[in-house]
Amino acid sequence: QVQLVESGGGLVQPGGSLRLSCAASGFTFSSYAMSWVRQAPGKGLEWVSDIISGGGLTYYADSVKGRFTISRDNAKNTLYLEMNSLKHEDTAVYYCARVIAVVTRDYWGQGTQVTVSS
Repeated sequence: QVQLVESGGGLVQPGGSLRLSCAASGFTFSSYAMSWVRQAPGKGLEWVSDIISGGGLTYYADSVKGRFTISRDNAKNTLYLEMNSLKHEDTAVYYCARVIAVVTRDYWGQGTQVTVSS
């Protein structure tokens, strides 16, 4: 069965960095675009970034552009999100998700908590 397992979250000071990982299994990872989506406390889901199946094209929300980098290693079936210059407003649960169509994601991980606080 399809499984997505995020890791790498934690507590970081403003201006710090974190690298999230999402280990995928149960499907042909290299055939799918993937997303990172986050949910801040008391708020709805916010799309963060997408990467196409081959990794050659990436897309970012304006709120993270220039600070976050999405990447993937298809040989390792793993998706990454490098987060730099973190701000308080980046505090959220971060989910990876499989993309099956434009703005349509069918499988989600359990999420990993990122807290930006001094």
